[in-house]
Amino acid sequence: MNESITYRTRWADMDPNGHMRHSAYADYAADHRVVMLAQWGYGVARFAELRLGPILFREETKYLKEISIGEEIRVDGRLVSATADGARWTIVHTIYKADGRVAATVTVDGAWIDLNRRKLTTPPAELAAGFSNMPAYEPATR
Repeated sequence: MNESITYRTRWADMDPNGHMRHSAYADYAADHRVVMLAQWGYGVARFAELRLGPILFREETKYLKEISIGEEIRVDGRLVSATADGARWTIVHTIYKADGRVAATVTVDGAWIDLNRRKLTTPPAELAAGFSNMPAYEPATR
């Protein structure tokens, strides 16, 4: 998936300082991943059927610009790395303001869990192949 998703920030996304709360950035990045996986044929129902789920080991957000209530934001996801079998992966989500400026980046390191065994596992081959279709992350040069 190389498409970005556009959202409009909500009252529930805000903190008492009048800007988007820290955890809302992670929520938008997570939603982008859910949509991406569904486009690969792995929606919530398919994961339940397979008794498989994505998990995160690390999530890091870098905040660059404030986002306010009612702002339009755009979120994309790019692949930093993935193992050949798709068992582990790193994705960077970039959150853009409507004018194109980067408001934040959310970097996640993840894997897959077998929900019956509660152990890490490898995903089906076609799910692993989805990572090869993701655009590559290219860090901004300063």
